[in-house]
Amino acid sequence: MKYLKFLLVGLIFGIVLVKSEAVSWYRIYEMFRFQSFHMYGIIGTAVGVGIFLVSYIKKSELRSSEGKSITIPPKAKTYKGNFIGGCVFGLGWALVGACPGPMFILLGTGYLSVFVVLLSAIGGTLVYGLVRKKLPH
Repeated sequence: MKYLKFLLVGLIFGIVLVKSEAVSWYRIYEMFRFQSFHMYGIIGTAVGVGIFLVSYIKKSELRSSEGKSITIPPKAKTYKGNFIGGCVFGLGWALVGACPGPMFILLGTGYLSVFVVLLSAIGGTLVYGLVRKKLPH
């Protein structure tokens, strides 16, 4: 029962992503080919709302639903590996047409072929876990 609120928020978020077509392979394809503003508008709106909410949380000293103080850590140092990892992430997103969150949404909406993509993402995470100590962080 404690995690019901997270399930509810996840369901609402999934519905919003499906209805806004943010999980549509065609919309993502259009974005990477610079043929449509649709996805850039969604991402830009999310960034703008995030900037506003983070600054509001910092100024108003909001607390979490458990009553704990919300602290936002300072920005971490950027490494070359972040750039390389971002490029690999973007390449996978462009090839598959889905980033990790929407993979679950697409599976839930009945696109069973996404199961192969999800297994590949889990495999990639496993490989990263095995070679993590050898990578520059």
